[in-house]
Amino acid sequence: MLRYLVTLQAKDREGLVEQIAHSVSRHGGHWLDSELRHIDGIFAAILLLEVPAAQWDELIESLELLEGISLTYAKTTKPQAKNKHVSYSLVAYDRPGLVHEISNKISALGINIEHMSTRYESASHTGIALFRADFNVSMKDAHDGERLTQALHGIGDDVVLDKLSA
Repeated sequence: MLRYLVTLQAKDREGLVEQIAHSVSRHGGHWLDSELRHIDGIFAAILLLEVPAAQWDELIESLELLEGISLTYAKTTKPQAKNKHVSYSLVAYDRPGLVHEISNKISALGINIEHMSTRYESASHTGIALFRADFNVSMKDAHDGERLTQALHGIGDDVVLDKLSA
């Protein structure tokens, strides 16, 4: 079995996930992990698949035949899990460049962002524009969490950071 990371994009429509899942299943693939999103009428998917080597080319051909699909893929290997994984939620007043500030602070500490989901929302009572980010990081050092908290609070007094899991 080969492991591949596959990304797909298409104009969103009913039944698209089922069509993709059918192609994977029909070619002996194992759907290991995924992120599926609908953003502004576009369906986007990131899939981690295990597929028999003899079926890989046929699976790609089958997926490429789906109407309007664009896809990319890369062969992967099983990761060696040695780092500590921690989840956070951050809320701040929305402003341009905030994702850059957050990612810059995290990167400067040598911490890896493994998953990040962001969204714009309005505060329920005031209507103020808020930015929310939920993210998972991989840390090598036991003190990285403290340094990360200090660095992200350094972005501004409006930053609220919650550690969700360790």
